[in-house]
Amino acid sequence: MTLSEQLGIKVEPKATGPGIAPEALQERLVLDNIHAYFDKFQAINGISLNIHGKQVTAIIGPSGAGKSTLLRCINRMHEEVTGGRVTGRILLDGEDILAKSADPVLVRRRVGMVFQKPNPFPTMSVLENVVAGWRLNRFFKNKLDLQDKAEQALRKAALWDEVKEKLHQPGTALSGGQQQRLCIARALAVEPEVLLMDEPCSALDPIATFAIEDLMRELSQELTIVIVTHNMQQAARVSHRTAFMMGNAQRAGELVEYGLTHQVFTNPKDERTEAYITGRFG
Repeated sequence: MTLSEQLGIKVEPKATGPGIAPEALQERLVLDNIHAYFDKFQAINGISLNIHGKQVTAIIGPSGAGKSTLLRCINRMHEEVTGGRVTGRILLDGEDILAKSADPVLVRRRVGMVFQKPNPFPTMSVLENVVAGWRLNRFFKNKLDLQDKAEQALRKAALWDEVKEKLHQPGTALSGGQQQRLCIARALAVEPEVLLMDEPCSALDPIATFAIEDLMRELSQELTIVIVTHNMQQAARVSHRTAFMMGNAQRAGELVEYGLTHQVFTNPKDERTEAYITGRFG
C-alpha cells in the first residue's frame, strides 16, 4: 500500500509526457536562488525552482514556511511591503522580472494573483470589478469593448451564466464562491500568462472548492498556475507538480523537495516530506 493510499489521498498521475502540449514540458518560470527579507528577518533562503508551462504547480508546507511570500516575490508584491526585499532571479520566458529595468506594473499584468479571501472591490459592481484592470491600464476603446472583455473573463471563470443578469449589482452581493471566481475573472481580464493562487479555497465550502478546482484544471490548458495550499487532497487532485517547503533553524523557508505530484505523494525522496504529508509535524 502506497503512502497516499494509507492516508486516503487519491493521487491520479497527470499527463507529463508525449501527447500533451509542448508548452507543458517547458520551463515557463525559473526561480534562481531566491532570498526574501522583511528588514533583517530572512523569510526565504535560496529557493531555486523550475515551473512548467500550462500545468498546475502546488506549493505545500507548514505555516511560516514562506509559501505566500514566495508567491508575492514572483509578481513583485513582496517589495511593496515595508522593509521587503528580494535577491536572486526570476525568469519568465527567459526575462528576469526582478531586474531593475523590469516595470513591476507590467510584471503584474503578466503574472496575476488571487488571494486567500475573496476581495471584490466593495464600491464596484460585478462588471466594474472585472474590468478594473483594463480601466487602470487604459486597454479599452469604449464601453462596448469593456463589456466584451468582461464577458470573456467571466466565461473563462465559469461565472457568466450565474451573473449575466447581475452585472450592475455590487460584487460583494455574490456568494463566497462566486466572489472568488469574480476575483479570478478580474485577474484573467488583463490576459496574464501566469496565475498565482494563495490558498484560494480556504474560506470556501466543499461545493465552491470543487468548482474552483475544476476551474483550475480548465485554466491550466492555457495558463501556468501556481497554487499555495494546506489541503493535501487538493494538491493531489489538481496539481501536476508539487513543491514542499519548510523553515530551517532560523525560520527561513527552504525548498525540501520538488517533483511530480504522484511521486511526491506516493514515494517522497525526503523523510521530512513524508513526515509532513503523514501529519507527524507541521
